[in-house]
Amino acid sequence: MRHTISLLVENKFGVLSRVSGLFSGRGYNIESLSVGVTTDPRVSQMTIVTRGDDQIIEQITKQLNKLIDVIKVTDMVELEHVEREMILLKVAPRPERKFEVFQLAETFRGKIVDSSERTYTVEITGDEDKIEAFINLMKPMGIKELVRTGKVAIAREGVKT
Repeated sequence: MRHTISLLVENKFGVLSRVSGLFSGRGYNIESLSVGVTTDPRVSQMTIVTRGDDQIIEQITKQLNKLIDVIKVTDMVELEHVEREMILLKVAPRPERKFEVFQLAETFRGKIVDSSERTYTVEITGDEDKIEAFINLMKPMGIKELVRTGKVAIAREGVKT
């Protein structure tokens, strides 16, 4: 099963390396990872997506809790939460399909963030299903390049983390 694990960590040199080293050292894959500073510049929020059964996820969370720079570990699967990710997708549509790119970007509440004579770069933010749907619609247009952030997640208001 796929799990989104949220970590509050000290915002210090080497913390990301120690966390990723924990995963690689035990043979667990990180499907996505995002890190950013919180409102407190001494603390960063890390969101990790990984796969495993309940026993593996329990082992991962216990090991993460043992790391000295980790303040808090939350398996978001246990909580009501909101998840988002972002993509930047460069597409080179044939001239007769250029307007379709604009329409699809608008339908998905995305925006064209760059354009050239032959390409458009579209920014889309949303949950995984929305992102996948947009990518699938763009494939026939001629995707030139795609970059994708890791997932970010936050518990819904009123949910104790």
